[in-house]
Amino acid sequence: MTERSQPLTGKVALVTGASSGIGAATAIALAEAGAAVAIGARRRDRLDALSATLSDRGARVVTLDLDVTDEQACTSAVARTREELGGLDVLVNNAGVMLLGTIVGADTDDWRRMISTNVLGLMYTTHAAIDGMVAQGSGDIVNISSVAGRTARKGAGVYNASKWAVNAFSESLRQEVTGRGVRIGLVEPGAVATELTSHITQPDAKAAAARTAADMRTLQAEDIARAVLYLVTQPPHVAVNEVLVRPTDQER
Repeated sequence: MTERSQPLTGKVALVTGASSGIGAATAIALAEAGAAVAIGARRRDRLDALSATLSDRGARVVTLDLDVTDEQACTSAVARTREELGGLDVLVNNAGVMLLGTIVGADTDDWRRMISTNVLGLMYTTHAAIDGMVAQGSGDIVNISSVAGRTARKGAGVYNASKWAVNAFSESLRQEVTGRGVRIGLVEPGAVATELTSHITQPDAKAAAARTAADMRTLQAEDIARAVLYLVTQPPHVAVNEVLVRPTDQER
């Protein structure tokens, strides 16, 4: 392939939550664009299968056992990426959970899981990566948020809170580092056909999510991967800070 068709040739990317869905699709898209890719998640069997796919297509790959709720694991993942692939140019903070449900009668373990993964996990990996990016005067951090980070809805209160936190953190960091060559991008998907809804523990909320998905042509993981690729392949003087992607059929 030509450099034009592989605009990330010579670049190194790290994708969290890469074992399925948006994370796996994003890792494939970045590799196809020429990047060496570190893939991190908890499910090693799925990571190994993705690693084999990427290697078969000629990509350089590092597989990372990564639970983003463990700060030291995040620090180690970034360090290993730099050591084994020679740097870090793109970090995609994709790991997340969507445990929808009412606040009244909630299982607060669901709340802790969402805040630990969606907020603290994203912050830990960002903290591990940002100093090196500032030092090299370049880099992209893309945070996968949600339309739920813009619009609060009944039955999604804590998930909303976690994604609003991602949006606020991203904008604050953007202002802090934008003059130093580092770009902070935010991708906010609407309804995407991934396994996230299968993890919902409240039966009514799980059924409602299934009905919502059945009533529209949902986005596919590859649609969000293309949005990520768009952000990180802009010329250095162009920073696309925010991309909101909804299914055509989704009202809000």
